[in-house]
Amino acid sequence: MQLQLERITVKYGNAVAVEDISLRVEMGSAVCLVGANGSGKSTILRAISGLVPLAGGQIGFDGERIDRLESHEIVGRGVVHVPEGRRLFPHLPVINNLRLGATLRNDRDGIGRDLDQVFRYFPKLWERRNQKAGTLSGGEQQMVAIGRGLMAAPRLLILDEPSLGLAPAIVAGLIPVIRDINRKGVSVLLAEQNMSLALGVADRGYALQIGKVVLKAGIAEFRESDLVRKAYLGG
Repeated sequence: MQLQLERITVKYGNAVAVEDISLRVEMGSAVCLVGANGSGKSTILRAISGLVPLAGGQIGFDGERIDRLESHEIVGRGVVHVPEGRRLFPHLPVINNLRLGATLRNDRDGIGRDLDQVFRYFPKLWERRNQKAGTLSGGEQQMVAIGRGLMAAPRLLILDEPSLGLAPAIVAGLIPVIRDINRKGVSVLLAEQNMSLALGVADRGYALQIGKVVLKAGIAEFRESDLVRKAYLGG
């Protein structure tokens, strides 16, 4: 077992954003959360990362509770969150944005190897390495955001809507990258509305509606579910 959410509830004021949610991400697996806007996907990811407090339940990683830790401590455990909207430093060059991901590391050789790997995944970033991040296209900015996450040496990589606002061809290019990251031993938790991306990388899935899990299944069963087909696949 790697990540375990046990009956978590999150509130914003008096409004319940997610209620009594349980899910798990096994070591080395890739799990997708799917649901419409407002279903609670981002809230769950923010709770895991320590960005919003729990109103109930608990979150464990490798058998230890992390829901009482500060966000930087959670990152130090290997739980790395690539947020929706990328949140780059627009006036800094690409290379600086990437290196900021390694702020908590001191293994210089490992940092160099991971930077080389990011450029292998995203050759355009090598070409743009000295360009200010704010001048990149949306797809290139998403590459920087994922690359910055990888520079933190994640054991669990959390991706929040990586396809948002991107052209289909760019989204298709992310699928083999995320698959390879997972094949190299990094667990992945992906929140997505884009079903081609979610189904293309995950081996298990959870469907959310209005802050509650309405389906959890292996990806083959998930794909064939009437709920998923009607709600997300147009069938």
